[in-house]
Amino acid sequence: MLTNTCDTERSEKLAMFFGLSRSDKFIGAVLRVLFAITLLSTPAMPAAAGKGAERTAYPTVLPLRERAALVNDWLQERLDTIVPMIMREQGVDMWVLVARENFEEPVVGSMLDAESFSARRRTILVFFDPGVGKPIERLTVSRYGLGDMFKAAWMPEAQPDQWLRLAEIIAQRNPRKIAINSSKLTAYADGMTLSAHDEMMEALPAPFKSRVIRDEVLAVRWLETRTPSEMARYPQIVALAHAIIGEGLSDKVITAGVTTTDDVVWWFRERIAELGLETWFQPSVAISRRGVDETLDGDTVIEQGDMLWTDFGITYLRLNTDAQQNAYVLRDGETQVPKGLRDGLAASNLVQDALTSSFKTGDSGNVILTRARDKAIAQGLEPSIYSHPIGYHGHGAGTAIGFWDDQTPGPRGEYIVHPNTAWSIELSATAPVPEWSNQRVSFKTEEDAFFDGNIVQYIDGRQKEFYLIGNGLGGINGGSGRQP
Repeated sequence: MLTNTCDTERSEKLAMFFGLSRSDKFIGAVLRVLFAITLLSTPAMPAAAGKGAERTAYPTVLPLRERAALVNDWLQERLDTIVPMIMREQGVDMWVLVARENFEEPVVGSMLDAESFSARRRTILVFFDPGVGKPIERLTVSRYGLGDMFKAAWMPEAQPDQWLRLAEIIAQRNPRKIAINSSKLTAYADGMTLSAHDEMMEALPAPFKSRVIRDEVLAVRWLETRTPSEMARYPQIVALAHAIIGEGLSDKVITAGVTTTDDVVWWFRERIAELGLETWFQPSVAISRRGVDETLDGDTVIEQGDMLWTDFGITYLRLNTDAQQNAYVLRDGETQVPKGLRDGLAASNLVQDALTSSFKTGDSGNVILTRARDKAIAQGLEPSIYSHPIGYHGHGAGTAIGFWDDQTPGPRGEYIVHPNTAWSIELSATAPVPEWSNQRVSFKTEEDAFFDGNIVQYIDGRQKEFYLIGNGLGGINGGSGRQP
């Protein structure tokens, strides 16, 4: 595994992985092998008949010190490989990022080492590419370096003005293009504030002002691209989220006629805190109930015969998860979910297949959305697709593939899909349930996945059967709910 090689070997191999001397096709092949090895390292057990989906066992949660070391290793890997790749893709030889303490722009926030919790006063990061075959120079225009990642490049005693020091650095290196993060479309690439832009432009010598370009691709490419080391660990992160969901949607937490949906929501929050994790959004738990058209939540008491749905995610090792899974509360005498509900979940799985088979490198989110919807509708399904990138942020940088309230192509779906990106495959299929007098139910699912440039693979499988509540099997077990 890459994480066990020496630093020199790792740098050489990762340089090849990220296209510095090999093709994207090779990158994808390597990541597929790593990904397969990781998935196989935690065997999955099929669900037994009448028991519903098996619940995932909890992976080990690392101590904080080990997490910090891992995050710093990953950051070093990213800076060494992704930055040269994306700057050369864009033909940019200098990239300037500006942030302030407690007002970190998304890219700077993701470039802080594990011991730095915020920017320091004003943080200015400079990347300079002296040419192919030479390493990218990484500077911070401050008195102190940033971990071991960025070299300090400002002595206030020699030049009291931070902006003038930045201008000196730029003039000394004489770049052809100076990229700043500025975008009307995406917040992830709009980090340069108006005041920072004005002060920078005022400090620059006249010949360099025209070389400053507003760029919205570098930031997105940095944030959306996943590395081999991240993907070797991501399955355990998603499995951890699945384990929490499986425990929450079980007899251990839920007693029909007593427990409310809000009780489960706050159990999720407490469980996340107990494990030393974070979440990036408030969990949701809702009920689809026979004879009730709208979903129920809040202080609604969970009853036998209810279909439960949750939207849940965690943040761990700076990576995020986002999943929507379903459970059924058995009635007295029942041993299985009604067939109409099982068929509805299967329909949602078919919409997932329509979407994941529609990914193609270089296509826009809009093109993929249209292709996937056409496939699903041709099968007689009623799809709604609203999927998004995931990684450093839950609703991550990159193209949108539909929205729950807008299934038409739009500006937010114009960005193209790249290899080595992670996705939340979020969607629904609406179908009538015969056992519920043909009541129409929305079967909402969401699972995290990885696109290697050729195929989409679920990071920790996907749900194809309901969790069962009321069958006396509550809590976790040694199995896994992962299915391909």
